[in-house]
Amino acid sequence: MRHSAFKISIFLPLFIFSFSLLLSTFHLSHASEPDYGDAIVLGSIGDATTLVPMLASDATSHQIAGLIYNGLVKYDKDLNLVGDLAESWIISPDGLTITFKLRKGVKWEDGEPFTSEDVLFGFETITAPGTPTAYAGDFLEVENAEALGPYTFKVTYREPFAPALSSWGNLVVLPKHLLDGKDITKSPLGRNPVGLGPYSLSEWKTQERIELKANPTCFEGRPYLDRYIMRIIPDPATMFLELKSGGLDWMGLSPIQYERQANSLFFEINFNKYRYLSFSYTYLGYNLKFPLFADKRVRQAIAFAIDKDEIIRGVLLGYGVKATGPYKPDTWFYNPDVKRYPYDPKRATALLTEAGWVDRDGDGWLDKEGRPFSFTAITNQGNPLRDRTAQIIQYRLKQIGIEMKIRTLEWTAFINDFIDKRRFEAVILGWTLGQDPDIYDIWHSSKTGGKELNFISYQNPEMDRLLVEGRRTFDRNERKKIYWRIQEILAEDQPYTFLYVPMALPVIHKRFKGIEPAPAGITYNFIRWWVPRYEQKYIMP
Repeated sequence: MRHSAFKISIFLPLFIFSFSLLLSTFHLSHASEPDYGDAIVLGSIGDATTLVPMLASDATSHQIAGLIYNGLVKYDKDLNLVGDLAESWIISPDGLTITFKLRKGVKWEDGEPFTSEDVLFGFETITAPGTPTAYAGDFLEVENAEALGPYTFKVTYREPFAPALSSWGNLVVLPKHLLDGKDITKSPLGRNPVGLGPYSLSEWKTQERIELKANPTCFEGRPYLDRYIMRIIPDPATMFLELKSGGLDWMGLSPIQYERQANSLFFEINFNKYRYLSFSYTYLGYNLKFPLFADKRVRQAIAFAIDKDEIIRGVLLGYGVKATGPYKPDTWFYNPDVKRYPYDPKRATALLTEAGWVDRDGDGWLDKEGRPFSFTAITNQGNPLRDRTAQIIQYRLKQIGIEMKIRTLEWTAFINDFIDKRRFEAVILGWTLGQDPDIYDIWHSSKTGGKELNFISYQNPEMDRLLVEGRRTFDRNERKKIYWRIQEILAEDQPYTFLYVPMALPVIHKRFKGIEPAPAGITYNFIRWWVPRYEQKYIMP
């Protein structure tokens, strides 16, 4: 009996080991071919506002709409423009005309065919005077647009326009058969879109969740993941707890979460962490119609009074770099030689004194003509980086006699009631960057209307001229000179105090395969992410 027992005790572990090895080998070989199924659940601090891309100005809306709609072109992983709904195009020798050849056989979610009439209709809608959009500028450069048959779309520009090709992304393609003759701002498509992209809307519970389902007829091929579920969780700490408990698969972490809270064996086993310089920057912007900020010496003084290194150390934990203008440092159009504003409170005080701001009554606060130097900076709730940045700025400005109050607002109210209506004195916010240096919509003096993006009301004649020249110039070296000069002007005028370019710090559950970091980030090939069947968590009906 002992002998038999001894044999079993030896061979049973060997059998288990061999079976496990066989199972692992099966999994590895099986994993070489992607499986369909499962869902990915991610968190967002803010809800979408509308799913009509040309009407949306917030990141969440564009993130969701980008999975429902497609454009004529898109950027690949190496930031090269490639075809999307357009399979090819021809640019005339003078650069004024683009003729797109559209894909055949593409259908809208309701089964109607996609044609050049949908592109023409979208173009006419975005350029219509009554459409409240911040993105019409690029398309107002077009002199003539034509649908030459169902699969040929031709545009002719008044003058050479360098960002012309890149502008034909997913802003302008709309289903004409559903919107023709209707007010786009009142259309049900804002809440119930009908697209032709990889996903379609399944459910939208305001301030709770947005759920998308895979579109089996998508011309790019059916996405591997059945569902894309965005949960609206305004508090990042609560969102992180959901990540740990399994309620989320994907979250963009704050530096503290990334460095400390997600630096454990649990995360090492269950999640992949990614890190790359984001296509964004954070800034302190000034309402230039507010008298306090009319003098550029005041704005320069504030820039000298803020310790950006302190913010990068204390808020970003080193996961970011100082911003010197509206571009991130690793782009071809970034100017490394613009005027810098190192932390220098003495120089800040000297500039303020020159502008007439001094402490006349010895109470520690600056004043001018009986008015104290006091203002309120607004920012959005649910963003601890901006909140802590505001607190550091508030502390540093206090050291030189400036009172900065901080007010945080819910995202929708922040945009609709304060930014769009210009009801603010200063703002701490961020911009997401494009791959082309054109920033006409943000900085040109003609773009200061209600829903437009120059909401600080910046005006500079040389800047206006250069922004137009930058759009008219195709030669990269010449464009580079133009945008380098634009950065010099912004560094001198300081309509924003450019603070930092943060690192993107996403974590994604390890069961998701096919994620390949590239210059474009990690989401460029999202529809090809997949989960091996044996690891799938959600079974969809």
